[in-house]
Amino acid sequence: MVEAGPPAAPDSPPEARVDRLLRGAAQVLFFLTGIAFFGYLSRYYLTGTGGPTLLAVTAVPLTVCLVFLNDLRHGALYPRLGSVAPFVIALLYCGVALYAAWYLYREFDEIRIYRLGIWSATDLAVGGAVAALVLEYTRRRYFALFLLNLALILYAVYGNVVPGMFHHPGMDWTRIVSAVSVEMTTGVFERLPQLGLTLIGSFILVLAVLRAFGCIDSILTGSSRVALHSPRTLPQAAVFGSFAVAAVSGSGAANAATTGSATIPVLIKAGFPRVTAAAVETASSLGGQLMPPLMGIAAFLMADYMGKSYFDVVARGFAPAIVYFLGVAFAVWLLAARHYTRAVTPDVRPMRFMDWTNILSYLIAVGGLIYLMGVERRPAMTSAQTVFVYLFGFLTVAFAVRSVRARAWSLRELTRPFLRLIESFATITGELTILLATLGILTAMFTITGIPTKVGVLLMEGAAINLFVMGLVAFAFGYLIGMGLPVAPTYIVTAIVVAPFMIRAGLDPWVVHFFIFLVAVFGELSPPTSVTAAVTSRIADAPFVRTMLAALVLCMPLLVMMGAVFSRPDLVVEPGWAQLPAFALVLTGTLALSFALQGRFHTRRALDLPMRIGLAGIAGATIFHPDPSVAALFAAPTLLLTLAGAWRFRRLPG
Repeated sequence: MVEAGPPAAPDSPPEARVDRLLRGAAQVLFFLTGIAFFGYLSRYYLTGTGGPTLLAVTAVPLTVCLVFLNDLRHGALYPRLGSVAPFVIALLYCGVALYAAWYLYREFDEIRIYRLGIWSATDLAVGGAVAALVLEYTRRRYFALFLLNLALILYAVYGNVVPGMFHHPGMDWTRIVSAVSVEMTTGVFERLPQLGLTLIGSFILVLAVLRAFGCIDSILTGSSRVALHSPRTLPQAAVFGSFAVAAVSGSGAANAATTGSATIPVLIKAGFPRVTAAAVETASSLGGQLMPPLMGIAAFLMADYMGKSYFDVVARGFAPAIVYFLGVAFAVWLLAARHYTRAVTPDVRPMRFMDWTNILSYLIAVGGLIYLMGVERRPAMTSAQTVFVYLFGFLTVAFAVRSVRARAWSLRELTRPFLRLIESFATITGELTILLATLGILTAMFTITGIPTKVGVLLMEGAAINLFVMGLVAFAFGYLIGMGLPVAPTYIVTAIVVAPFMIRAGLDPWVVHFFIFLVAVFGELSPPTSVTAAVTSRIADAPFVRTMLAALVLCMPLLVMMGAVFSRPDLVVEPGWAQLPAFALVLTGTLALSFALQGRFHTRRALDLPMRIGLAGIAGATIFHPDPSVAALFAAPTLLLTLAGAWRFRRLPG
C-alpha cells in the first residue's frame, strides 16, 4: 500500500502571483534599459560623438527610466498603491522620458540654435516633462532638496510679493520651464549632469567593476582576517575596512549600512558599548567621503567649479584624509584599551584565490588612477577608462580561472558578475545624474533670481569682513544646508553663495573650497539629522542622539581641519612636499587632541584632568598658532606628551 504524501501547498493568492510577475517584468525592463544605457555611454567614452550636451539631453531621460524602474523592481515605487498601479505609472514615466530623449535628439540643433529664445510649445512641454520627472524622483528620494527647489521656483515666479532686498518683479512660468530644461546651459541638461555622465561616470565604471567581482566584500574579509592573527587589532581592522570601502562607495550612510552590519556586532561582542561601536562605524564611514580618489564625488564638483583638473583636487585631498584617518584610528585604539574586554574571533571565511585577486585589483585601481593622472598627466576621464579596461580584463580572466577550478559552469554563475556590473553602473550613475540634474534646477533658479549675490552680501556684511567671523558665518550657512542635503548639493550651494565673497576678502581659493568641502562632509554628521549616525544606531540598537554625540567626539579631526586649512593653508594650497610641514603640525596636534579626549594620564581625576587640558592647549597652539616656527616649538612637547601618555594609558587599570 502506497502512503499518501504530504498535502500539496495551496496555490499562492492571485495578488501574490501578479506581484511576482510584475516584479519579474520590472527586473527585465531595468536590465534591458541598463544594458542600453551602459552601451550608449560606453560608445560616448570611446568616440565622444555629439559632445556632452547632446549626451545629456538623451541620457538624462534614460536615467529617469532607470531610477523609477529600479524602485519598481524593489517594490519601492508608491508601495501604498499595490503592485499594478506603480507598474503602470512607471511605464508611463518611461514612455514620456523615452519620447523626450528621441524628440530632444531629433530637434537638438533646432532647439539649441535656431529656436533659441523662441521655443515652441512642444519644446517647452517635452523639456518641462523631463524636469518634472526629475523633481518627482527628488521628492521621493531627497525631500529637503525638493522643498528647496520648490521654494526657489515659487520665489522666481512670485518675487513681486517679497519685500526688502529680495524683491524682484517676478517671472512667468514659460521663463521658469525654459530655464530648467531647453536652455541647456542651466537646468536638467546643464554642466552638472553632463559631469555626472562623463567624468564621474567613467570613474563609476571603475567602482562598478570592483563591486561586480566582489572586491568590496574581499576587503572586508581581509580586514577581518587580520583580527584572527591579532585579536587586539580587531577595532582598527574594522576602521580600516570601513574606511577602504567608503573611499570607493561615495556615501557614508550607504557604507555604514553595508559594512556596519559586519563590524558593529563584532565590536559589541568584544566589549564595546553599543553607542561606542556605532560611533566607531559612523566615524569610519564618514571618513570615506574625504579619501581620494572619489572624495564623495565632491572632488569632481570642486574641480569643475574652480576650473582645475580633477587630479589637482585629488593631490591636495590626501593630506586631510590621512590626518582624519590616523586621528580616528588612534582614538579607536584608545577606546579599545578601555573597552576591549573579550577576545573575539570574527566569524569570517578563509581567504580564497578570488579574494587575493580582488584586493590586488583594488590596489591596482587606486594606484593606476594616481599614476596615470599624477605621473603621466593623462586627463582624468581617459585615466579612468584605461583603468577600467585593464581591470575588467584582469578580473574577467581571474573569474574564468576560478570558475574552471570550481567547475561552476551554470549560466547564472557565469553571468552573475557581468549583470552586477550593469546593475551597479546603471543604478549609481542614474541616481547621481538625477541628483546633479536636480542641482541644475537649483542653480538655474539661483542664476535667474540673483539669490547668491543677495545672500552673500547679507552674510558677509553681517560678518563685517572679519575673516574669523566670516568663517563662522560660512560654517553656519553650510551647517544649515547640510542638515537636509547630501554632501554634493551642500558643497554646491555653499560654494555658490559663500565662496566668491571669501575669496574676494583675500583668502586662497583652495583654502575656501576645501573648507566648504569639509563643512559639506560634516553635514552627514551634523545634529540633529545625521543620516550616517541614524543608520549605525539602528544596527547597534543604540540611542540615536547618544550615538551622534559620541561620533562627533570621534570625528574631532574633521572639525579641527576646518580651522586648520586657515591656520595652515599649506595643507591644501600646494600639493607634494610643500604640504609636509603643515601636515606634520596638524597631525601631531590632532593625535594629541584625540588623547586628551579619549585617553588618561592618571587614574586620579584631579591629576588627570589638568594634564589633559594642558595637552589640549599646546595641541591647539601646534595646529592654530599663526607662526609656523612657534607652532613647531609647541609640536615637540605635544608629541612627547602624547607618546608618553599613550604608553602609560595602556598600563593603567580600566
